[in-house]
Amino acid sequence: MLELYITAADGNLAKYLAVENVTQTCSLSNVAVRKDYTSLTTAEKLDYISAVNCMFASPSLTPSAEAPGVRSRYEDFVATHVNQTDYIHLTGNFLYWHRMFIWEFEQALRNECGYSGYLPYWNYPKTAEDLLGSPIFDGTATSQSGNGNYLAHNSTPGLPSGLLNIPAGSGGGCIETGPYAGLVANISAVAPVDTYENITIGDFLSYEPRCVKRDVSNYIGQNWATDSQVADLLINPDYQSDIGVWQTQLQNTGNATVGFYGLHAYGHMTINGDPSTDFYLSPTEPTFWLHHSMVDRLFSTWQNQDIEARMFQISGTRTMANDPPSANATIEDLIGVGWVSGEYNEGIAIKNYASIMGGPLCYIYA
Repeated sequence: MLELYITAADGNLAKYLAVENVTQTCSLSNVAVRKDYTSLTTAEKLDYISAVNCMFASPSLTPSAEAPGVRSRYEDFVATHVNQTDYIHLTGNFLYWHRMFIWEFEQALRNECGYSGYLPYWNYPKTAEDLLGSPIFDGTATSQSGNGNYLAHNSTPGLPSGLLNIPAGSGGGCIETGPYAGLVANISAVAPVDTYENITIGDFLSYEPRCVKRDVSNYIGQNWATDSQVADLLINPDYQSDIGVWQTQLQNTGNATVGFYGLHAYGHMTINGDPSTDFYLSPTEPTFWLHHSMVDRLFSTWQNQDIEARMFQISGTRTMANDPPSANATIEDLIGVGWVSGEYNEGIAIKNYASIMGGPLCYIYA
């Protein structure tokens, strides 16, 4: 983040932003710092967990007619993700929308649930060798809860191609340890990876309560989330020419003959459960926020290697994998969070989320 620091301090960041009429009120004196979850103190972890549980316990703001399955303030965010999934994945706005989304969640934690910190991130390589033994998944009071209880099951077809199936592990059932023990997913499944039980797909955003399940996989981390995978994404010349090739590699899941777990897929599939692998409902899984904070950290690192050239880059259309065919996304497109605030929000232009120290944003990654 050194280059971003320097560019903000010497005034160049403000100049780059001003080209697209984006303001910069963020400075080195008021910038927030997002930290690696494993580096947080015990008090910091408990503060974060308490705020997330507050979101689970607080009443929703989404009108019930819009999303009958929503039962908590937390699920306001889940419903928004479900409702917008076809327009925020494999699209031009993917990285910017999720940057905005997790920032909005961070603001809710701080403004509504008394959280004094900032959104932590999941440092993939630091935990890749032994996820279940890491401070994120060890099942203690300061973790993001442990594995699901054991449920006999087969391997999981983690990729669309059916290649590189995820071996069955020691979990598979409901979360029973740690601060999210007994967590329930209330919103109906949309696109489940059905592996070891039949998951009911109800009406869109309907009420279909079931426990959140996990079968956390060390196999994927040990093979697809190491230091070399992260370094390859950030320095391999094949992925550095523009945001299009870079985000394609980030989201790479191989093809019909070659399997590949890109880092975005890794963060969802390594949890290997319901609803973490249902990409509509994935925010129900509490580690979603740490995962996408890491994705945003990777994105900002890539941007900061050439801030002026990369800040406003965008590539892709406005629909998922261009299906149905749609126009190319632009930095003037609006992105918002739907009913999360209690009234429908169309959002603001993508360009306002182009820099993590520009527009409404003011944070960096440690």
